[in-house]
Amino acid sequence: MAKRKVVWSHRARIKRYEILQYYLERNKSNIYPKKLNDRINKAICLLVKFPDLGIKTDIEGVRGLIIDNYILFYEVTEELIIVHYIWDTRQDPDNLAIK
Repeated sequence: MAKRKVVWSHRARIKRYEILQYYLERNKSNIYPKKLNDRINKAICLLVKFPDLGIKTDIEGVRGLIIDNYILFYEVTEELIIVHYIWDTRQDPDNLAIK
């Protein structure tokens, strides 16, 4: 089977940027944002090898992978792994909209 390509939705890319930017501004250092970004990238590499690694959600076909205080919501197709959203678990769950 061919390797799946990872595609980030526009919302997921924006959210990832906002999270990393928040820590950059708060800490006045790029050490933690870089470390968190590396953890996200390692998790994505694991998803390419093991696409069913995340837990099933209530949304058909969408799984969630926990990375520190975040959940990466993604969907697997024959050729793609689509990252729909990255969510901070410390937020109000009523505000969560995955797709």
